Amino acid sequence: MSNTLYVEIQPAEAAIDTFGATLQQLEAGQLVAPHFSIGFETVPQFAKVFTPKRWELISELKKFGAVSIYELAKRLDRHYRNVHQDVALLSEWLVVEKDENGKVFVPWDEIDVRLPLAAVAA
Repeated sequence: MSNTLYVEIQPAEAAIDTFGATLQQLEAGQLVAPHFSIGFETVPQFAKVFTPKRWELISELKKFGAVSIYELAKRLDRHYRNVHQDVALLSEWLVVEKDENGKVFVPWDEIDVRLPLAAVAA
């Protein structure tokens, strides 16, 4: 099974419809495959969270595994405070996690960003 985080840009109604369909399947006793996703209604909302510096941070964490925020800041050649803020925000969005030793890591094998063209045109 793939360990994928899906990032979707779609209207809130579409996300609610997907959730409702999944809930109906569960209530009917059907088996539902795990699906981890976060959503944004607009491209600017997405871009506010997933900045180029944060993508670099995600890539670095995936490349080297769990490290302290201090070590991550050194590897990225960035100020500790800025990296700490980025990690905190990405943790809120479930992109980054902390292990039992307080080291941060990316728990996903891949992040699949989906941008339906209809969402951009809306």
